[in-house]
Amino acid sequence: MGRDFKKMEVWHISYQLVLDLYPLLGQYPDFEHRNLVDQTRRAVTSLPLNIAEGAGCHSNKVFLTYLGYAYKSAKELDVLLLLSRDLGYLENDVYDVLQKKLEEFKAKLFKLMMRVEQEVSEGRPNFHYYRPDLHVPVERVS
Repeated sequence: MGRDFKKMEVWHISYQLVLDLYPLLGQYPDFEHRNLVDQTRRAVTSLPLNIAEGAGCHSNKVFLTYLGYAYKSAKELDVLLLLSRDLGYLENDVYDVLQKKLEEFKAKLFKLMMRVEQEVSEGRPNFHYYRPDLHVPVERVS
C-alpha cells in the first residue's frame, strides 16, 4: 500500500507549482517552446510525480531516492525560473511568488528527506509497515 502522497504537504505544494507555472509557459516566445519551456515543464512536473512514485515504494531507502530526484528537479527549476526572469519571460513579481513557493517546497522536502534518512539510519527499513514491537534491534559491531 505505501504512503498516501495526497496527504503529504510537499506533494500539494509541488502540485500547485505545476498548476501555477503551466499557464505562464504558454506566454513564452515560440522559439523557446522546444527548449526552455519543455525543460521547465519536465522539471516542475517531476516534483509531484517523483514524490507520488516514491510514496508507492515500501522501502525507506527507495522512497528517499525518489525524494532526492524531486529535490534535484527543484534545484533545476530554480535555475530555469531565474533564466526566465532574466530573459524577460517572467515579470519580477510573478518570479518572486513562484520562487517563494519553490523555496517553501525545497525546505519542507529537505526536512522530509532528513526524517526518512533518520529512519533508515535507525534501521527502520519500511515506513508504512514498521512496528516497533516486532523490531528486534541488532547490535552493531564497531
